[in-house]
Amino acid sequence: MAKMQLHFNGNFSLKKEEIKRILDAASEKEGLKDTLPNLMTKTGLGNAKVGKIKSWAIRAGLVKDNYLSPEGKIILKHDPYLKSITTDWFMHFYLSFGNQGLNKIPENPAEWGGWTYFIYTFLPENSTFSKNDLFQNSIPIFEEPDKVIPERLKYVLRAYVEQQALANCQFIQEIKTDTYKIGNSKLPNTYLIGYFLAKLWERDFSQETSVLTDDIFSQKMGIIPVLGIQSETLQDHLNRMESLGIIEQRRTVSPYQIIRRWDNPLTLLEKAYVNNK
Repeated sequence: MAKMQLHFNGNFSLKKEEIKRILDAASEKEGLKDTLPNLMTKTGLGNAKVGKIKSWAIRAGLVKDNYLSPEGKIILKHDPYLKSITTDWFMHFYLSFGNQGLNKIPENPAEWGGWTYFIYTFLPENSTFSKNDLFQNSIPIFEEPDKVIPERLKYVLRAYVEQQALANCQFIQEIKTDTYKIGNSKLPNTYLIGYFLAKLWERDFSQETSVLTDDIFSQKMGIIPVLGIQSETLQDHLNRMESLGIIEQRRTVSPYQIIRRWDNPLTLLEKAYVNNK
């Protein structure tokens, strides 16, 4: 049985306003290596909360090694109050990998914990679901006590439906009390999807300048499940990426290929914000 790996936040839900305080501290000279009393003063967060909100920021790809990640620097520059839907999607992308980030993926997504299981196993099989559906499907998979699993998974659901968290992207919508659906998201702009493609390409095809289109469509823990879309929608975005010079597509001879044309994924992230204004 797998471990849920969802105790990182204690009892504190995702609140972007609190994460912003951590990012501001991480951007200073001492970063998050500063003393706990100083961090409490800088952030206005209690001693039990500082470390937990820091954990949210790390898992969301915004902080690394006690300072802003390269992506975090871009995001804080363009979206200092974390209000943009682009930021919501960015945070969702990294949260979906648990605490493993873009490491080599496991055979079973559940090996990386409850969040990864939810995004890459449960949701592709359950476009509409109740809380109880999620809980009952998860209990046989994870080794925590049965009563603990629902309590931890609630923080994942809250992250997507609460306005103070990632609700703007509508990745998951609560259609009635304790019943949810996916498939009607407000998708990010093409540059951010290009950034996701580039980072997943680095993870799985780092030595390749071109890959088969079908390999992108079927990529395990790839771009289709993390966006909650179908291959037709992704193809539309690939066509837009081609028009923006992010990729080239060779369709004249089957099997079709995608050729990378970006130099640095961070450039795509920067453009995602510049072109989202």
